[in-house]
Amino acid sequence: MVRFMVLLASVIALLLCNIGNAASQPPTSSVSHNVVNFGAKPDGKTESTQSFLGAWAAACRSLRPATVYVPKGRYLLKAVVFNGPCKNRITVRIDGTLVAPTDYRALGNSGYWILFSKVDRISVVGGKIDAKGAGFWACRKSGKSCPVGARSMTFKGANGLEVNGLQSLNSQTMHLVINDCKNVVIRNVRMIAPDESPNTDGIHVQESTGITITSSILKTGDDCVSIGPGTKNMFMDRLLCGPGHGISIGSLGQDAVEDGVQNVTLINSLFVGSQNGIRIKSWARPSTGFVNNINYRNIVMRYVNNPIIIDQNYCPDNIGCPKQTSGIKISGVTYKNIQGTSKTKVAMTFDCSPSQKCKGIKLQDIKLRYYLNNQKAQSICKNIQGTTTGVILPYNCL
Repeated sequence: MVRFMVLLASVIALLLCNIGNAASQPPTSSVSHNVVNFGAKPDGKTESTQSFLGAWAAACRSLRPATVYVPKGRYLLKAVVFNGPCKNRITVRIDGTLVAPTDYRALGNSGYWILFSKVDRISVVGGKIDAKGAGFWACRKSGKSCPVGARSMTFKGANGLEVNGLQSLNSQTMHLVINDCKNVVIRNVRMIAPDESPNTDGIHVQESTGITITSSILKTGDDCVSIGPGTKNMFMDRLLCGPGHGISIGSLGQDAVEDGVQNVTLINSLFVGSQNGIRIKSWARPSTGFVNNINYRNIVMRYVNNPIIIDQNYCPDNIGCPKQTSGIKISGVTYKNIQGTSKTKVAMTFDCSPSQKCKGIKLQDIKLRYYLNNQKAQSICKNIQGTTTGVILPYNCL
């Protein structure tokens, strides 16, 4: 336990050193398009959306690999779409900071701030984006009529994507969204929002395959990583999560016909003060969806409310799902070498569906204790089938 936590501490120290350094090198592509040369002003006050679109258009039509270069400074952007397909590989290299308008209503009801659509072989390297979401969160809290909220950076239909060194602050809703993409690498990113900010997921993935997320810090008001329907072949390594709602598969089963989630791995990661640790969540209503072949290994929990949880009875406000059961089929989930402290007495909860029992659940070397005076923790099991090996704390209820 001590050796493993020392290893994780060294990993987190390395993360802190690496994040933010990705944009320290000058552009290296054959053709570079500096947004300032297209009229962008680095003063944080002059709206520069059209200048960015001009640089993008020049890069997109280039027959050689091209760079859209954002030098140091602050650049004010309204909602913007960078459309493809493009003729060659594009790198968006950011040494400065992109800022949203102070008035949250300026981003409208499109649901996005910065959107890359149908662009293959794109890299976003370095930089910082600040969506200034506080005004929008206050509107949500007040109960007034508010816009739908903007995701800070979205990639839709992008294959061969890399995001390296990006820092996202104060997103109105989700920070980074991967939707309908293939072969994606996200590394050295940092997603930051207050723990009370609603729906500010750090990274959201859905309908995508071949996703790698590594060496990143996620401190948000909702899920650090949320994994939606249609996600498969996803690998996560060396993540720091907290505050936030943990790393979640789901919520699933919102629709009656839904794609499944399969082949997801999370290893060598640390959760600190998060509401949940590793979670699978589905609505309590019929669905064709499923969760299969999920692996969690070498994970430390520190003061986490629900370190390990499967919740198949999700029904907020008892709307749309009372007296129903989840149709999501959960099978082949392995928990190995999960250690640390729970902030509640129940460290493991498996609340599975009575109509679709969780099957093939494997527990190996689980050591979770209630943080208060290092007391024994508890576990809850409903409608679950599985096996255990090694030491299991809290006491195994399978």
